[in-house]
Amino acid sequence: MSVNVLFLCLGNICRSPMAEAVFRDKVTKAGLEDEIVIDSAGVGHWHIGKPPHEGTRNMLHYHGIPSENIKARQLTNDDAAAFDYIIAMDDKNMNALLEETKACRKKMLDFHPERQGEDVPDPYMTGGFEEVFDLIHMSCDGLLEWIRKRENI
Repeated sequence: MSVNVLFLCLGNICRSPMAEAVFRDKVTKAGLEDEIVIDSAGVGHWHIGKPPHEGTRNMLHYHGIPSENIKARQLTNDDAAAFDYIIAMDDKNMNALLEETKACRKKMLDFHPERQGEDVPDPYMTGGFEEVFDLIHMSCDGLLEWIRKRENI
């Protein structure tokens, strides 16, 4: 039985696909790709079917992390039951989650060594893709360690 992790942001073209790709890379390097299933979604519908933002793709490419198969999708009611962990990029995304979800809900920076409780800034608005990559990269290390302990994998 696998552990299912969903990353959530506003439009699913910047932060959450970046987190999906970075976390998948870390999971693969840890040899856990058969244990952990990873996806991402957006609260809004604006970018459904589109690849990640060029800034996200550029950062991932620069760091040698593949993103070719990632396409934007919108959060659905089924996601609440399908995922064990939903990791939101900010408070607004967290508030969009249905209360009745069984998933463990956390913010991405809850797993950052120095920025717990903070929001990941939206690079769609700020252009700060490098800062966002650094925040997500460090947070994914903590998230993977936390899930491994919780799930005993």
